[in-house]
Amino acid sequence: MSGDRFKNCFLPTPAGSSSTAIKLLMITVPLILVSFIIFVLVPRNSSYWVYVSPSGNSSTGNFGAVSEEVSTAAEAVAVSGEATLNRSTNKSLDVEAQVMEIHEFDETKEASLNITTNELNNLNISVTGVPNATISLNESISLPLKRNRRVRTKLDKLEAGLQRARAAIKDAKNSSQLLDPDYVPIGPMYWDAKAFHRSYMEMEKQFKVFVYKEGEPPVFHDGPCKSIYSMEGNFIYQMDVNTKFRTNNPEKAHVFYLPFSVAKMVRFVYLRDSRDFGPIRRTVIDYVNVVSEKYPYWNRSLGADHFMLACHDWGPEASFSNPYLGKNSIRALCNANTSEKFNPVKDVSIPEMNLRTGKLTGLIGGPSASRRPILAFFAGGVHGPIRPILLEHWEGKDDEIKVHKYLPQGINYYEMMRSSKYCLCPSGYEVASPRIVEALYNGCVPVLISKSYVPPFSDVLRWKSFSVVVSVEDIPRLKEILMKISSRQYIRMQRRVLQVRRHFEFHSPPKRFDVFHMILHSIWLRRLNVRVSDGNDVMPN
Repeated sequence: MSGDRFKNCFLPTPAGSSSTAIKLLMITVPLILVSFIIFVLVPRNSSYWVYVSPSGNSSTGNFGAVSEEVSTAAEAVAVSGEATLNRSTNKSLDVEAQVMEIHEFDETKEASLNITTNELNNLNISVTGVPNATISLNESISLPLKRNRRVRTKLDKLEAGLQRARAAIKDAKNSSQLLDPDYVPIGPMYWDAKAFHRSYMEMEKQFKVFVYKEGEPPVFHDGPCKSIYSMEGNFIYQMDVNTKFRTNNPEKAHVFYLPFSVAKMVRFVYLRDSRDFGPIRRTVIDYVNVVSEKYPYWNRSLGADHFMLACHDWGPEASFSNPYLGKNSIRALCNANTSEKFNPVKDVSIPEMNLRTGKLTGLIGGPSASRRPILAFFAGGVHGPIRPILLEHWEGKDDEIKVHKYLPQGINYYEMMRSSKYCLCPSGYEVASPRIVEALYNGCVPVLISKSYVPPFSDVLRWKSFSVVVSVEDIPRLKEILMKISSRQYIRMQRRVLQVRRHFEFHSPPKRFDVFHMILHSIWLRRLNVRVSDGNDVMPN
């Protein structure tokens, strides 16, 4: 019944009074259809985008930049729609074909669009081959966004792990002491024993070092192991053979090691007595250039996550061959002199060790504190500005303070250390002295006499709790200063020396908490001080 009624509305009617109504109806209906299609298909200007995630949730934000290629395609779709609307109203509009046309455009562009969102919810879109092209995109074109948040890179994941380590170290102070089968740091020798222990364990859990393979011995991947600069060669060797901390995958590395030996450069590159530092400087420059051209990691951080290690006096000078190496990189140096631009925030002070024979046995020992009759002892060459002052005031002047330029015949250097309460460690030409480690090895409380020197591992160790610091100006008052230290205080200091010296012992293979691990730990702490990103940004932490 109702179907017949609607059918009759469109049957021919007799000519007469209704002809005007019929003409009006024939004009009105197409106009209504045209208006409806314009409303549906014609783009409306908008500065917002709406993205519906696979879960059905929608999100809204502002668009940033879009390329001209996308804009041109959008305009083509709009023009196509207008052309269709301008055709004769007697022809039906193929709306489905236009919708398919838009979808085909989306699928074509999907592969060439690289989409990222920033923290301000702006969407930045770049199209391959169309640099710096920008236009606002309206909501009538639906881009097939696969992600609505930033993709985490491998570097992002590394940085996230470091951030967790930072948080754990920060919380360690208020937590209970960690258990450890080998050693639990405790006592006034540490600035914060709990934080150090937690940091050390975090290092063991995740720290990875990539050693550049470029360079040939003897200048690279080699170093002296039986001299006053033996720390260079021993560390290089351990890093080349170590499997716990070294990684062959640079994408997993937190730091990158430049394995050159300044001591070997002085021997094989420098022309003796020429006073021409140029060959050493060029060697460092060439090496940094090689690794920066072959790998992306140096340029990514401008060297901030790279480190070098040198015990030779010319180590700092060599580091300034490349401005970023000296300014940004972690420099592990025996010659840790703040007056020569050593920066304790980013650089590492390492101990100078004189392993003359290469043997590691028989170096550590000595009687208890009560069986040391000599108050203080020093014997060594006269060089630098401080030792002549020490010899002038104390050589042969006092039976309790044994100061010698050269030891008398038949007297053993190490036996003298083991018979002394305090071992004098004045700087020579450079601030570092192997006597500091020798004193610790022999159970003798070190007396540091220097200027601008940062003792090894000072970020962890409280040197004043197990050593005595005497200024150059107070050398004439040396005996007075030492005699004011009570027997009880001296015994405490000597016991702390015995406890802390494990951090200066050298083992092959390395043992936990020894000098090799302490150097790595100091480098680990410096790496925690910065955050590196893929966008060539390095931020202090």
